[in-house]
Amino acid sequence: MIKKLKSFLNRFVKKLFKKKKTIKLGFYGPPNAGKTTLANKICQDWLGEDMGTVSKIPHETREIKVKEKIVIKSGDKELEFNLIDTPGIATKIDYEDFLRHKISKTQARKRAKEATKGVIESIRWLDNVDVVIVVLDSTENPYSQVNLTIIGNLAARDIPVLIVANKVDLRRSNIKKVESAFPQYKVIGISAQKGKNIEKFYKEVFELVKR
Repeated sequence: MIKKLKSFLNRFVKKLFKKKKTIKLGFYGPPNAGKTTLANKICQDWLGEDMGTVSKIPHETREIKVKEKIVIKSGDKELEFNLIDTPGIATKIDYEDFLRHKISKTQARKRAKEATKGVIESIRWLDNVDVVIVVLDSTENPYSQVNLTIIGNLAARDIPVLIVANKVDLRRSNIKKVESAFPQYKVIGISAQKGKNIEKFYKEVFELVKR
């Protein structure tokens, strides 16, 4: 009975993706992991323009940004995506974190408020995405970067997930740690800034959509 149900659901999902002309691809992860850098790389490759602003200051992206109708090709295949870049997910956002970047108290409080609102909105948007790319900084501890609320929501919704271990061009990069933290998901190492392994990334996205 369970096998039949799983088989039915798999067929249903495949038909669902076939019927959809545009797939909603959501980018999730902690602040400064490289979500917007990767989103910009994709947009540059296929549209010739950036999607958002990149900054060393955490929570530069504080609201949902959507870039529609991006046609991505891999080999002889192509798919149309709506790219959804979300604010960095953090359990706690303290305005004092912004003060270290020489931002005034007024602006720091404003940023913290906007970033908190952005996290809530990001979680709500899980109802609107078809596939999720979780972008992590491969030079940092993966366990300290992951928000359990997001992972729990992804598992509950059974959303296809690809883990991107970003910044593999840096010496401290450790993809093995990311893989051991997420044995249930496919992990691919890339450098969004340098474009390393980006073609492999596109192939993995295509594979993810087919599941």
